[in-house]
Amino acid sequence: MNRMTFILPGIVVVIALVLSSIFIVDEREKALVLQFGQIRDVKEEPGLAFKIPLIQNVVRYDDRILSREVDQIEVTPLDDRRLRVEAFARYRIADVVQFRQAVGTGGIAQADVRLDSILRAQLREVLGSVSSNDILSSDRAALMLRIRNGAIEQANALGLEVVDVRLKATDLPPQNLDATFARMRAEREREATDERARGREAQQRTQAQADRTVVELVSDANRQAEIIRGEADAARTAIFAEAFGAEPEFYNFVRSLTAYERSLLEGNSTLIMSPDSEFFDYLKTATPNAQ
Repeated sequence: MNRMTFILPGIVVVIALVLSSIFIVDEREKALVLQFGQIRDVKEEPGLAFKIPLIQNVVRYDDRILSREVDQIEVTPLDDRRLRVEAFARYRIADVVQFRQAVGTGGIAQADVRLDSILRAQLREVLGSVSSNDILSSDRAALMLRIRNGAIEQANALGLEVVDVRLKATDLPPQNLDATFARMRAEREREATDERARGREAQQRTQAQADRTVVELVSDANRQAEIIRGEADAARTAIFAEAFGAEPEFYNFVRSLTAYERSLLEGNSTLIMSPDSEFFDYLKTATPNAQ
């Protein structure tokens, strides 16, 4: 009975020691085996691993690609137009031993602070070397690549691998928006004024051309009309002359009838003239014995 009293606790202690000496490394992480704060082993492959109970402990780090949001900063490009920039980076722990030595017990939180400082410096250096138009344009891939390449070497000293850097937002500070919008409005108004002036000039040219064309067409039409009218008058005169030469008496009779018709229209029915006038020659009644 007394022996079992000592054996059972011993078995429990042995089992506890065995269990505490075994740990599992997940495929999504890396592990360091530390002894009194010193690195004794690195476990990067997933599966079972062992350590000395009570003396050694295990520290785990994420092996996946991590994300870091860079707090908004203000940069001054070459044209002195201040911009507010937001960015983020993708990174991973490439060398877990170097990472532990660089950040100590601070872990990922300390690494984020150090990486933040590196990215801020690179953002100011790269974006300060170009104009604001280059930063605000949609083609900013070259700038983001320069920022990433500049951060890689410094991040390697922390055991980190910078995978990518992206600009989330590039905006003007509120105090500069009004001035920028006013300048944009002034430029658009100037362009609109130029367009209106060019439109009026084109309108005047078109109107002048149209007026000249109208004058030319009307003049040509009048000339053609005068030619046709002259030819018609000549033809009429020739016809009348031919008719007069063939039957002078009949021609005089027709002319007299036409004169009677025009003279005796409504409103012109009163005539005062001598009864012996030649006008009435064809209205007189010849007497039967007139010889």
